[in-house]
Amino acid sequence: MLNKFQWSNKDFDVFKIDGLEQRMEALTSIVRPKFQLLGERYADYLSSHLGEEFFPHIAKHARRTVNPPKDSWVAFSPYKRGYKSLPHFQIGLWDSYLFIIVAIIYEAPQKSVMANRLLEKIDLFDKLPNHFVFSGNHMSQEVIPLNVGRESQLEQTLMKCRDVKKYDFLVGRYIPRDEVVQLSSDEFMRLAEETFEELIPIYNVMVGK
Repeated sequence: MLNKFQWSNKDFDVFKIDGLEQRMEALTSIVRPKFQLLGERYADYLSSHLGEEFFPHIAKHARRTVNPPKDSWVAFSPYKRGYKSLPHFQIGLWDSYLFIIVAIIYEAPQKSVMANRLLEKIDLFDKLPNHFVFSGNHMSQEVIPLNVGRESQLEQTLMKCRDVKKYDFLVGRYIPRDEVVQLSSDEFMRLAEETFEELIPIYNVMVGK
């Protein structure tokens, strides 16, 4: 299914197109077909590795009326009707990076409980690769590398996610576009699966497994 799948600079350049309508048209025609393929493949992958059915959710950006989206993604959750209320995985793009993450965002009703579980098992993050990153704001491209923030900023970010309503938590891998466009289909799939394997233990703590 993905034997000819490859990211290109054209995918990332969608986010440089001016105007909401023009950018959405390009996003729909250029990027979403790839999210569709990834959604099918990795919903199956996560279902088989986590023992429950996962569903893909491609970002629609339906609430936007003026500002064009600066990023887009396909998310994966075990809830067919949505993903924002639960911890979820994502594969997505900014104009300069591709990201593969697991996230809790502020819409999740149990956000404080899940952040507290991560604080109680914070040593689990020591097993993640140093080049992984984390953030407390899923709407910002700014992230903190684990090798820089593991000692103090990680705990602070999780505490804010627990205590501050509009705070999120995400962790995973950001890959510069110039590296992504060099990857073959097989190389990208291998990288994605390796990243998900690293993140699954974090997800399991989030959901209380």
